[in-house]
Amino acid sequence: MQIELKKNKSVMVGMSGGVDSSVVAAILHKDGWNVIGVTLQLYKQEESIGKTKTCCGSKDTHDAKMVCSNLGIPHYVINYQSEFKKDVIDEFINDYKNGKTPIPCVRCNQSVKFRDMLKVANDLGIEYIATGHYAQRIEKNGEIQMHKAIDTSKDQTYFLFATTREQFSKTLFPLGGYTKIQTRKIARELGVLVSEKKESQDICFIPDGDYGKFLTKNDASFKKQGNIILKSTGEIIGKHNGAAFYTSGQRRGIGIGGNEFPLYVINTDVSNNIVYVDKEDLLFSDKFIINEVNFLSNKYEKMNEFTCNIVVRALKPEVQAVIKKISNTEYEVFLKQKTRAITAGQACVMYDATMVIGGGFIL
Repeated sequence: MQIELKKNKSVMVGMSGGVDSSVVAAILHKDGWNVIGVTLQLYKQEESIGKTKTCCGSKDTHDAKMVCSNLGIPHYVINYQSEFKKDVIDEFINDYKNGKTPIPCVRCNQSVKFRDMLKVANDLGIEYIATGHYAQRIEKNGEIQMHKAIDTSKDQTYFLFATTREQFSKTLFPLGGYTKIQTRKIARELGVLVSEKKESQDICFIPDGDYGKFLTKNDASFKKQGNIILKSTGEIIGKHNGAAFYTSGQRRGIGIGGNEFPLYVINTDVSNNIVYVDKEDLLFSDKFIINEVNFLSNKYEKMNEFTCNIVVRALKPEVQAVIKKISNTEYEVFLKQKTRAITAGQACVMYDATMVIGGGFIL
């Protein structure tokens, strides 16, 4: 897949040390781009030593450097630990304090991976950045549009909705037209050293996947006993060790049993340290509000009301909805069918077929 763009054809590739970003560097280098590889140091990397399911650790930095050396392109490590802590980790903790279930990957893309990388590229006179995300960049009707990846099982547009139009116009996604199987095949054909490396899965700054331990380590106030209340009756039916550790739709690990029907977390009240549970049917709703709305489509941004498809959680199926503007910062979403466990802090991403209209965070 050749990417033909104008001017000096210089590009800075964000390299995590994994196969996807490594293939991006190899493809662009092969196609005649002046490629510079950059790895972002985002947290204390010794925390990830020995872990294989996260990205951006010390081994990953070494792998990225080796890939670049093998390709014959320069590689640099940029320390963004303070920015990452402020814009991603602190936001993650604050969201849990406010009873939300955050998506740190969106915040990371929104800040250090696009805003800050583009600033470095601009300072160096490099016109584009490129990443290993599975998304498509398509020019149509005089507009640069974001579309879903060809490989829908790997599509990452849900995590990219907060990218601004200006950022997106300067970003390349060379893998959007490939499947993951094809990406690995290209890696082998081009001699990419990490062609068989396993994919990262967990949140990078929580390498063991234990959110509760991470939150408590950063703020002991998260761990405090409170009531579990049956929402329909107001009856106290159990105790918990911190409302922030529970999320809407959760069934396992609540710590209550012996009931005549299965109980699910309906919602939490973190300020009063209460977890509300009840039957699963109370998890379904057909309207909610989003804020921090970012539009990638100029056409839809001008509308006060429109119909589209939405996704309210990563890897969940699309649902048809009507979007109505209620202020300069908020929109109300009316679903055509009730949907389960719409969760504050998650993203609502809007689509017109495969095109990303934009999205916002669920309140």
